Amino acid sequence: MDEAKLMFLSKEEEYIFDKFAKQTNGSVYYKNGNNVLLATVVIDENCVVEEDFLPLTVQYIEKSYAAGKFPGGYVKREAKPSDFETLTARIIDRSLRPLFPKDYCYPTQITIMVLSAESDGDLQILALNAASAALYVSEIPLHFPVNGVRIGRIAEEFVINPTPNEQEQSTLDLLVSGVNEDLLMIEMRTFGGVKVKSSSNPLSLMTTLKEKEITSFSANELEEDKLIEALELARTQIALKSRLIKESFAPFVKSPLKLERARKSFVCERIENFICQNYLEPLRKVIESLSKTERNSRLKAFAKEIMESWKTQSSDDIESLEERVNETLTKVKRTLIRQMILEEGKRADGRCLKEVRPISIETNFLPKAHSSALFTRGQTQALVVCTLGGEMDAQNYELLTEKATSKERFMVHYNFPPFSVGEASSIGATSRRELGHGNLAKRALECSLINRDSKTIRLVSEILESNGSSSMATVCGGSLALAAADIECTSLIAGVAMGLVCEGEKYAILTDIMGLEDHDGDMDFKVAGSTNGITALQMDIKLGGLRTEILKNALFQAKEARLQILGLMEEAKEKIVLNTESLPSSQIFAIHPSKIVEVIGQAGKTIKEIIEKFEVAIDLNRDNGEVKVSGGNKQKVNAAKEHILNIANTKENKPNLYELYQVGDIYTGKVKKVVEFGAFVELPHNYDGLLHVSKVTNNRNERISDYLKEGDEVRVEVLSLNKNKVELGLVE
Repeated sequence: MDEAKLMFLSKEEEYIFDKFAKQTNGSVYYKNGNNVLLATVVIDENCVVEEDFLPLTVQYIEKSYAAGKFPGGYVKREAKPSDFETLTARIIDRSLRPLFPKDYCYPTQITIMVLSAESDGDLQILALNAASAALYVSEIPLHFPVNGVRIGRIAEEFVINPTPNEQEQSTLDLLVSGVNEDLLMIEMRTFGGVKVKSSSNPLSLMTTLKEKEITSFSANELEEDKLIEALELARTQIALKSRLIKESFAPFVKSPLKLERARKSFVCERIENFICQNYLEPLRKVIESLSKTERNSRLKAFAKEIMESWKTQSSDDIESLEERVNETLTKVKRTLIRQMILEEGKRADGRCLKEVRPISIETNFLPKAHSSALFTRGQTQALVVCTLGGEMDAQNYELLTEKATSKERFMVHYNFPPFSVGEASSIGATSRRELGHGNLAKRALECSLINRDSKTIRLVSEILESNGSSSMATVCGGSLALAAADIECTSLIAGVAMGLVCEGEKYAILTDIMGLEDHDGDMDFKVAGSTNGITALQMDIKLGGLRTEILKNALFQAKEARLQILGLMEEAKEKIVLNTESLPSSQIFAIHPSKIVEVIGQAGKTIKEIIEKFEVAIDLNRDNGEVKVSGGNKQKVNAAKEHILNIANTKENKPNLYELYQVGDIYTGKVKKVVEFGAFVELPHNYDGLLHVSKVTNNRNERISDYLKEGDEVRVEVLSLNKNKVELGLVE
């Protein structure tokens, strides 16, 4: 049996090659503690993909049996991948994709299945290790010891591969993948938290807030220098693991396949010389076209012009002339764009390297939405809309190693319709890219939320136009939408996408890249944060590695842009006018935990009556007595709060119910609220009694609204008194 064992960070890792899934081009059974994953690599060597993209697909699949669970939901079988599975597959894909040759054209599938899992395992790191090992020993001649580490930060100290318990205390989540000394992919976010004065009083956060024992709430932004320090720590560990992999896996590498067929290249040297001699200046003018759609249409027309010119001026009869002109023109265009940047310091749209495109901001122009923000930067436009809700609006989800269902109270949903890039196609299901961009924006914004568990927040980003980083536009628009919804945050958060053009030792870092520079550049580097530092970061390298000097310069150049954008956002924030008519209201307060049962009532009767009467949503915490009341009408929310406080007897001078009313008393009262099961009638001494529908009609097919409406005056009799409830009967 082909087996390798290695020790890394005091943990033993076991790799068994080609015992399982023997008909694949490479497989590994990977064991780390009680965590077991199977990774396979399959290549279709008989198919050549002629389109200009890498035909690599990565799937990460969790099996419920791995944790001794049944799949959640009605159908007890794994089906659509969860968000976590999709995002993990993207991490693996982004780590391995840069290592494939540009002309690699064979459909390749990497599949990772979780067969056994326990709560101490970092499944994203383990999945990357397994996929990399399967690819390393496979018949594909790509022997790169890719691996990853996660860096946390506890008490200002960096921790390598923190345990789940340690990660709960961490203010940083930094995932880095690389090979040897080179970094390939970075994902980073910070965790916000409350700093509380030391106290022997074990009260809830809500009570602590009430007593003003909090010193500050921080988004825990990470400064650029500290991030560089963490990345160097990750680089050291990745290089160490790479050496171990090469030493341990060398005997198990399969004989490589002879991949003789290649994607057909239509680049023609003669046509390239013809374009360079006759059409460089006209091509430059096409590149400098401001509109992305206009540039694309002009490039197509320009290619036809070159083709016709070639036919008239050259006696060469070139086969597939149209394809050759198009592909050669694309190559010359890329070279020209990179030369303009490196040699002239000039970009396609005329900006200098550090210049941010013009920005415009509008807020709360959608009258019925809770809040809205339109963020436009150059030819990238994001409409971000915020909706607020209560506990019942939170998204339920399950993690593989957790038995209980969790709730997601902050959601960022990113949509990229085809019309945003001028494409005439229908809108389909949410793509991996959309899910990944929404997740990046969420990671950037979430740490800035104060009291994030007090309500459910949903941000939806509709990308209306795209030529540049729409995910960073989502961050900017999302932060403004939160402010426009009157959500308390530590500060505004802005994001900017950075690019890189590198030729040998010469390089140029680009601020606020547009689509052309992303396509023809060497790096996609997205940085989001506040004036205090970075809250989220995502980096993908096309070069196969990145020097520390370049990374550091990119971070500080991004900081300059971020501060400039934040200045414009602060100006827009000062002009925000709240949608008071549409914006829901909420109240958070405390009662004694022992009184929660009285608010609920027998079989939930009391709380149902409150919800019906005041049209609110109520969340109760039995452990600490916290009460959250939310609704669309501020007056009704405040009235519901007072009603609950009355039930809990929090007012010391409140008269006893039995002192105010006696069974048999008759009053004339006004109907305040009509609900399905009866009507609430206002009584003297600021109490409401319930007139049940059965006291009005014995016909079950009739409704109380057939007899009474709000504002009617009725004569009622007190039938019974029970704690804080008065039951009434109708007096004819």
